[in-house]
Amino acid sequence: MKKISDLLIGTNNKGKYREIKDLLPKSIKTYSTANFKLKSPLENGSTFMENSIIKSKYFSKKTKLVCLADDSGLEIDLLNKNPGIYSARWGGKKGDFNKAIKRVYRELFKADKKWQQKKIKARFVCALSIFYLDKKIVSAIGKVEGYISNEPKGNNGFGYDPIFIQKNKKKTFSEMASAQKYKIDHRSIAFKKIKKFL
Repeated sequence: MKKISDLLIGTNNKGKYREIKDLLPKSIKTYSTANFKLKSPLENGSTFMENSIIKSKYFSKKTKLVCLADDSGLEIDLLNKNPGIYSARWGGKKGDFNKAIKRVYRELFKADKKWQQKKIKARFVCALSIFYLDKKIVSAIGKVEGYISNEPKGNNGFGYDPIFIQKNKKKTFSEMASAQKYKIDHRSIAFKKIKKFL
């Protein structure tokens, strides 16, 4: 397969767009969904992978470009792996993650009043897929295990980064420098698996 020279990054989330763009080889010319004023499709899959494929296929067909799309989120074991594929939706219509984080804490208190005294296991999951019109080129999943911080910390990152502490680390993803986080997070793990196609 010939190397991809033009690539649409299929997300309307600016944080995700930046992170994926930073992971890509510099030789690839990237486009964002904003260049085409595209709204996201209805994500009605039941897994991260299904939703990732829905997005990459939809955006590729709309633009006739090869599209790399991500579907990712936070799974919290105490909450039956929620918010999971609904991670963005917990932030309401505007995708407000401060609101989403407050909801996580509310749900944790409902599930266990003493959750803050325990290590609440959680993981970030990322599914990436590359699609070209009707052909799926590749897809991969990356996961990073950790637990939930008792309070949001840090100003970097986006989404649930302020409340996620990776296993064997002390800092939340938001307290890390972006370059450090990009090397170890769920997106880079998934990305390493598909890199050879780019």
